[in-house]
Amino acid sequence: MEGEKAQLTGSDGKCNIASSDLNGLCTYLNTKISNIKKSLQLRKIVQEPSLKTVVGKIVQEMFLLNNILNELELECHHQESQQNKLKELQESLEKDYSEAQHLRDNVPIHLPRAVPNSEMGFVAKNEEPRKESDVADAKKPSKKTRSIKEVAFIMAEEFESIPAYMRGRITYNQVNAVIQEINKAVVSKYKIMNQPFRKMSSAARNLYSRFLDEETKDTKGEFFIVEADIEEFTQLKADKRFHSILTILRHCQRLREIRGSRLVRYAIC
Repeated sequence: MEGEKAQLTGSDGKCNIASSDLNGLCTYLNTKISNIKKSLQLRKIVQEPSLKTVVGKIVQEMFLLNNILNELELECHHQESQQNKLKELQESLEKDYSEAQHLRDNVPIHLPRAVPNSEMGFVAKNEEPRKESDVADAKKPSKKTRSIKEVAFIMAEEFESIPAYMRGRITYNQVNAVIQEINKAVVSKYKIMNQPFRKMSSAARNLYSRFLDEETKDTKGEFFIVEADIEEFTQLKADKRFHSILTILRHCQRLREIRGSRLVRYAIC
C-alpha cells in the first residue's frame, strides 16, 4: 500500500494522475465487472434444465442466421458481377447504336444491286387468256431471252479516287443519278428488242428498226445505247455536263465507246 500510495503521489504530496485518466480507468473497470456479471448470469441460465432447450434453440437460430448471411454475401457478389456484365453490354450497345446511326445518316442515295430486277427476266403483270395462235406459237422453239445488263453504281470511295480535273463540280449523287437514267434507257430499249415483232405497236416497230440499223459487227453480244435512246426514254439532255459524266463512267470502266457509221455507241462494261 505504501508503494502504491507513493506512485499515486509525488514528492510534493500532490496527486500526479490526471482526472481524465482516472475516469477512463473507472469506466474500463466498470465494463469488465458488468461483463463478468452477465457471464455469471448466463452460466446460471445454462445450468438450469428448464432453460437449456431455449439456449439450444437460440444457438441453432444463430447458426441458421450465419448461413443466411453467407448466402446473402454470395448473392451480393453475384449481383455485382452481373452488374459489371450489364454495364459492359450497355457500353457495347451504345457503341453499336452510334455506328448504326452514323450508317443511317450516311447511306448513299444509290446503292449497287447484286441482282438487278432486269436480270431476273420480264414477266407480264396482267396475263391475258391464251389464244389459239399463242398456243401454236408456244409449240415453236422460242428464242432465248438474255438478261439485260445494267451499269453498276459508283461507290463513294471510287468517286473520291477520280481525278479532280475530271470531276470538276460534278457531285457523287449526280453521277449515280445519270447511271440510273442510263439503266432506264437500256432496259426500255431491250424490252422492245425482246418483244415478238408482230406484237409491237407502230412506234415500237420504228424504234426496233432503228435499233437494228445501229448494230454492227462490233456490237454483237453487247448491250449499248446511243444519245437518241437517252432522249427517247429519259429526261436527260445530252449537254456538256452529261458528256463530262460519260467521261467519268468510261474512266471507271462502266461504259466504253463503240464508234462507226458516224455514230457513237455507249456499251455497258
